[in-house]
Amino acid sequence: MSSSKTKRQRRGVMQPTIADVAMEARVSAITVSRVLNSPDVVRPATRARVEAAIDKVGYVRNMLAGSLASASSRFIAVIVPSLSNIVFIEVINGLQSEFERQGYQILLANTGYDLDRECQLVRTFLGWSPSALVVTGLRHNDACQRILSECDSPIAEIMELGDAIDLNIGLDHPEAGRCMARYLLGKGHRNIVYVAAQVARDYRAGLRYDGHREVLEAAGLRAPLLDMGQLGQFETGAQALDRVLADYPDASAIHFANDDLAAGALLHAQRQGIRVPETIAIAGFNGLPIGQHVTPRLTTITSPRHRIGRLAAEQVIARIEGRALSSNQTDVSFELAIGESA
Repeated sequence: MSSSKTKRQRRGVMQPTIADVAMEARVSAITVSRVLNSPDVVRPATRARVEAAIDKVGYVRNMLAGSLASASSRFIAVIVPSLSNIVFIEVINGLQSEFERQGYQILLANTGYDLDRECQLVRTFLGWSPSALVVTGLRHNDACQRILSECDSPIAEIMELGDAIDLNIGLDHPEAGRCMARYLLGKGHRNIVYVAAQVARDYRAGLRYDGHREVLEAAGLRAPLLDMGQLGQFETGAQALDRVLADYPDASAIHFANDDLAAGALLHAQRQGIRVPETIAIAGFNGLPIGQHVTPRLTTITSPRHRIGRLAAEQVIARIEGRALSSNQTDVSFELAIGESA
């Protein structure tokens, strides 16, 4: 289940300087410094031009300048979409256990699935000269992409496979979607609804839908997508079950984008006396513990979250220490866990 995409090459040039920003903005270096240190004293139009230039050239302010410039940091910056989702907590645990064993600490932040916030966090963290940076996913806004491409420190992009800047540790999400769709087709289902939550933000759920849709369309079937308006919690899954039963009366199975949604639907079905899988089959993604403690047990795709974190940390440390890696990309794969819900 490996990706065939080629790794993006890092640009390998010197980090942009204040002089580069000044040249791009057509102002003096002193003006750039004022924007960075005392923005209120700079005219708004000039400040906006300098800020646009900062984004364009990918400048990152060095917060360790001066007397601390020679200090070597022993922390790794880690950026994830959520600190309340057990998926990312398990990844963080894997990262932290290995980094601490090697004498490093993590500096942690979450984006709330907001790519602009991710860019702000990357800029802030890199300003403190971390030993390395771990970010979630391969999709960044243009400014963030430029900053990461200019970075001298090791960068690990985790959770998915594809065209990466440096190190890449994750799984093939379209193939995970295809795997579950093939399983549901094999069980005789021909009317399957894919349910996600804010798929534009949780884009890896969208990648799984792409794989799901590919399999269904190849079989000559429709692949409806129900995109709920709030990120996947139990209540959202319960609401989604009601929506599917009302809007897709012929549906015989629901392929949920994650186990939180699927578990919420299962619990709601139990309360309402809806028989699963007889009335409708339910499947998920992630392999969360709750899926094995609901009735019926959830059929899902299991992702090795702790292993992703541990492998990412091991490879980052190897890169910091100058040790060669056999590959810059690691496919951790996934497993189909068959329960009684589908």
